[in-house]
Amino acid sequence: MNDITVAIIIPVKSFNARLEICLEKCLELDYPNFKILVFPDVSFSDFAGKIKVIPTGNIGPALKRDKALEHSKAEIFAFLDDDAYPERDWLKNAIRHFQNEQVAAVGGPAVTPDNSPMLETASGNVLASPLASGPYWYRYVPGPVEMEVDDYPSCNFIIRRNVFEESGGFSSQFWPGEDTKLCLDITKRLGKKIIYDPKVCVQHHRRPLFLPHLRQVAGYARHRGYFVKKFPETSLKASYFIPSIFLSYLIAGVVCSYFNRACALFYLNSIVFYYFLIFFHTLFSVLQEKKVKSHFKKVKLILLTATGIIFTHLCYGVFFIRGLFSRKLKEEKR
Repeated sequence: MNDITVAIIIPVKSFNARLEICLEKCLELDYPNFKILVFPDVSFSDFAGKIKVIPTGNIGPALKRDKALEHSKAEIFAFLDDDAYPERDWLKNAIRHFQNEQVAAVGGPAVTPDNSPMLETASGNVLASPLASGPYWYRYVPGPVEMEVDDYPSCNFIIRRNVFEESGGFSSQFWPGEDTKLCLDITKRLGKKIIYDPKVCVQHHRRPLFLPHLRQVAGYARHRGYFVKKFPETSLKASYFIPSIFLSYLIAGVVCSYFNRACALFYLNSIVFYYFLIFFHTLFSVLQEKKVKSHFKKVKLILLTATGIIFTHLCYGVFFIRGLFSRKLKEEKR
């Protein structure tokens, strides 16, 4: 399978330190037949050998990725974010799946690097928790098995070029969420498969808690709420509604508690149970982590992660509802 040609596609605003690490790690891949295409807004110093820099002007990441069709004839496109970098066997583990003609694309986990600062580690823990990401936690830590999926993020997404072209690419101003449209075309319109493989792994830096993390969560939630109407085949799922239902419960509980003492007691007990569930789940998860040696840092990480999960629920619930009732998102208005 080493004769299959691969283009690694990296959209970026401008050159930065994390992109430099990404490129270094890509050059260490144990797969021989690849080139790297970097799409910044404006040009910066070109690289020799496998790396080519192609300026695009000020356009969104989805449209940058689509430009791969103009600049590469590789059989496989491997999409990667500039703040992520691949494990050494990333491509080798992904390419084997393309022996099956029904497999159109492969994705894998985007894991928080071990050397991340505390607030980024906490953000990664929030995303990796089933209490925050629900059934999609496997996107942030290696899941137990390979499986077929119908929607997958573009930060670690590897696809046949001919399928990418036939589906029309991302062809979208949506960001985030451009990957939902592409995955829908692959699975529903073309009838092909997307495979999740826990061994197709990249390391992905996180937005630190709290505001940068919550801004990212708000973007995800707003788009997913809107996609419930626009792409219901993959977005109309009960799990996406849970944070908004929880938010509604909180608001209704406060109102009812004002008028009824028994209701207030039940509401208070349920909130206490909710917090302890999050706290003890986080406690167990963090204590399993070998990368955090200091007991003080573990306590701090437990408190940050537990609080991050709660605020993530609330933020997602609010912005999911906003997206659900939006007539158009700002990208479409432009």
